[in-house]
Order: sequence, then structure tokens, then C-alpha cells
Amino acid sequence: MNKKSLRVVTWNCNGALRRKLERLAALQADVYVVQECEDPAQTKDVAYKTWGANHLWTGTNKNKGVGVFAPKELTLRAVPLDFAPLELFLPCIVDGDWPLLATWTKQANSPNFGYIGQLWKFLQAHRAFLAHPRALLIGDLNSNTIWDEWDRWWNHSDVVRELSELGLESCYHRHFAEAQGRETQPTFFLHRSHEKPYHIDYGFSGPQWIVRRVEVGAIPDWLGESDHLPVTFELERTE
Repeated sequence: MNKKSLRVVTWNCNGALRRKLERLAALQADVYVVQECEDPAQTKDVAYKTWGANHLWTGTNKNKGVGVFAPKELTLRAVPLDFAPLELFLPCIVDGDWPLLATWTKQANSPNFGYIGQLWKFLQAHRAFLAHPRALLIGDLNSNTIWDEWDRWWNHSDVVRELSELGLESCYHRHFAEAQGRETQPTFFLHRSHEKPYHIDYGFSGPQWIVRRVEVGAIPDWLGESDHLPVTFELERTE
């Protein structure tokens, strides 16, 4: 298919995606990266199974994992990288052309390398997977520069720097010209409280993607469905 433009949505649906499909599908994306969704292959919900016919999914239990969904015209091929016991990463090749690392970083029972530390460890072992001019890293990182620790070498800022060395930059920060940790649009509300907003959902794109638009879902429209807001990225290939 070799698409020249791409519309990608990331959303932590907070479970039960089968009951929220209509809202999500209305965003009309080419690729959806969804965290905390159930495995379409194990669901009894016919509508969810049909909508998710072209998907990849991984998780520690069938009810909550990370999935990549696309129309049948856009191929998805899982890439078998050995990154156990890190959680949760779903590396794949989209459209037979470019790598996508879909993620929902977790604590993963690690006493030292939870959340952004999981991504840092992934990069140490599999940087080559993202060394592509059209690579994308999309998902819920459960992280922000505001939580950097002065004596830790795998902070959020360190991961952002390593991704930049690979040519990947944050679409949101590039589009809105905002610094990491100074985001004006939150993507997550702890306990769905308006008093506890954070920016922890991201899309990083390689140099052959032009960022045409980035949109964070409106709070009144989405906070009833999840503690996260969807983030939409509209990209265009330069080559």
C-alpha cells in the first residue's frame, strides 16, 4: 500500500475497549495503538472481533494488553525480538515498510527499572529496530521529564535523548514547540481528577515523517471513558 500520509491514534482505553469502539473508530485513524485493551482473538464480542480483525496484541493476561489495529489494506507484521521480561512492547512492521514500536510501559515487578526504565532497557538491546527514517514509537510511557531523578542515568530525558540520536522526535513537542516537562495539554488525569493532570502519552517519529497536526482529545468528550485522552498524530512522508 505504501501510504504517503498517516493518521495514528494512541489511547489508553482503561479497559473494555469493546464497549468504546464507536468513540474510538470515529477518530478515523489508519493505525490505532491502544493500551489496556482486551485480546480480540479471545473475545466473545463479535463487533470487537470484527473491528479488530487486522490486529497485533500482547499482554500478560487476556483482558489488559497493548494492541495495534489497522484496516485490512494496511499490513501488520510482528517482529520477534527477545526482550523478556520487559513490559509491554509490541514491535511490528507496518505496510511492509516501516517499524512501529507500540508500547505501554509498566512497572513489570522491577525494583529499579519500572516504566521509563523498561523502555531504556529495550533501547539498550534493540536500538537497531528503530534505526529507520520512518520509524515510529507510539504509546503510554507512564513518564515525564518532571519525574527525572538527579542520580539516575535512565531518566525520561535520557530516553528522549537516545531516541533523538536515532532520529526520532516527539510529534507533540515538535508541533507545539513545547519543551519536555512543560506541556500545556495533559493526556492523563490521575483518578480522573481535573486537579491531577499529566502528559504521559507520546508519539515519536523518524525524520522522514512531517508532523502536520497533533490533537489531544477534549476532556469533556473522553474523561468519562478513561483516565487518558486519545492523542492523534497526522503525518506525511517526505520520501
